[in-house]
Amino acid sequence: MEQLQQVRSGSFLTLHYRLAGPDGADLINTFGDNPATLSLGSGELAPAMEQRLLGLTEGARARFELAPGEAFGERNPELLQRVALAVLREHGDPNETYSVGDVVQFPTPSGEGRFAGVLRELGPQDEDWALFDFNHPLAGRPLSFEVHVIGVLE
Repeated sequence: MEQLQQVRSGSFLTLHYRLAGPDGADLINTFGDNPATLSLGSGELAPAMEQRLLGLTEGARARFELAPGEAFGERNPELLQRVALAVLREHGDPNETYSVGDVVQFPTPSGEGRFAGVLRELGPQDEDWALFDFNHPLAGRPLSFEVHVIGVLE
C-alpha cells in the first residue's frame, strides 16, 4: 500500500482553502474554483497557517481557529499615522481625490517596493493631512482556516 505524502516544511502543495473572518464571511475561498498551489515556507501563507498544515497528509481535510492576532499580528497603534496631503500628491496623482476607506499605495523608503495604507480620516479643511492605517487589514482579528490538501510534493 502506497504511503500518503505528509506536509513538511518546504513541501509544494496543491490545496483548497478558505479563510473566514469572525463573522464567518469568506475572505479567501478556493473551494469553488481552481485549487491553490504554493510552497510551504515561501511566505505565501501566514506562518501560523503554515504551522497548521504541517503533518497533514494528502486528502486530509481540516479546520482551524486562529486566535486574534495569531495569523497577521496584533493591531499596532503606531501604524496609524498622519500623512501630509503633499506627500500623497508627490507619490500619486496630484489631482486625485481621496475618500475614507481608500487603499493607497506608498513607495518603500528604498523605492524598490510598495506598501499599502487604508485612509481612515481626512484632516479638517484648513489642515493638510490624512490619517492612514498601515496595519494588515486582518491584524488583530480571529480567523477560521479550512483546508483540503489535494497533493503534496517534496
